Amino acid sequence: MHPQEKLRKIREELHQQFFERSELIDGALAALLAAQHVLIIGPPGTAKSMLADELCRRIHGATYFHWLLTKFTTPEELFGAVSLKALEADDYRRVTTNKLPEAHIAFLDEVFKASSSILNAILTLINERLFHNGRQVTPVPLLTLFGASNELPEDDELLALYDRFLLRFVVSYIGEEFRFLKMLQAKEPTERTTLTLDELRQMQADVRSVPVPNLVLRSLADIRRELQKKNIVASDRRYRQSVGLLQAFAYLHGRSSVAEADLFLLEHVLWKDPSERIEVHNVIHGLLHGYEDEVQELLFQTRELRDYAERTWDNREQQARAVIEAHTKIRHILAKIEEISQKAGESGRPLDKVTTIKREIEAIQQQLLAKF
Repeated sequence: MHPQEKLRKIREELHQQFFERSELIDGALAALLAAQHVLIIGPPGTAKSMLADELCRRIHGATYFHWLLTKFTTPEELFGAVSLKALEADDYRRVTTNKLPEAHIAFLDEVFKASSSILNAILTLINERLFHNGRQVTPVPLLTLFGASNELPEDDELLALYDRFLLRFVVSYIGEEFRFLKMLQAKEPTERTTLTLDELRQMQADVRSVPVPNLVLRSLADIRRELQKKNIVASDRRYRQSVGLLQAFAYLHGRSSVAEADLFLLEHVLWKDPSERIEVHNVIHGLLHGYEDEVQELLFQTRELRDYAERTWDNREQQARAVIEAHTKIRHILAKIEEISQKAGESGRPLDKVTTIKREIEAIQQQLLAKF
């Protein structure tokens, strides 16, 4: 089976196993393909660590590291004990076997609770994929770090680490009752589709060659501009990394190039505070589909004009005036739609919905003219 087909099956299996987590699952898989990190914000018991563990079990040969951080967590717990043998040679080096520096996938619960020294080491590890171990600086095999927290960081020293999580998801307990009942009846999966590390690395290489059309890049610049107007500002690094994430997301869904619809993934990338997430979504939707919403609203206006013209009037003269008035306004509406269509076409936007609505409005216009 081709690795991309295996990836598709893994995605389907995870969707069946985790309820109301579809965006998180797709984001986690895209992060794995793009070698980026994921922050999950939510209360205990929302399957945060379970998803990271399940994802690692799908990568044959991958090492998984899971730890709960507290203010009392010591560096030894994450990075390994100091080697006594190395100390004899005046080398303060750690034995990293089965610890974070040797993990391919890691999950750190309450990631912002550790001490400054630990957080700084984690920052270097996830940002540069390096671990400073005694006299040596060692590359680490880390693909994706999942961080979890019940709350957002407040201290300034934590903001650098917070910014390194490209994807940020807010999760809560299962909302729909029928899904809650399915969760209660769920059984441990008997079969798991798996990938080898080599297959994953080959897909990561393939992801980097997925084309990103200029239209998508221009839309990304438009999103940045509109968000800045609302004082929602992300770093240049975050925008640059989001391009690779979009490539991974398109690859995950079997597309040969990045599509504008993939930009909706960025509603989990471009906010700092969860309260900004809806605003980010609205900005993306407005830029990508605002023209369709505008045309849809013009269709509603046309239907109201038709209903107005077709109501029961006292005499034919009043009805004729109403039809003429409606026809005149519909003519202006069609001119507006033509203007919107031309502008959207020049921007490379799809016009299927606009064309369908335009035809319906023209049909209403002809229907009124036939009465007149």
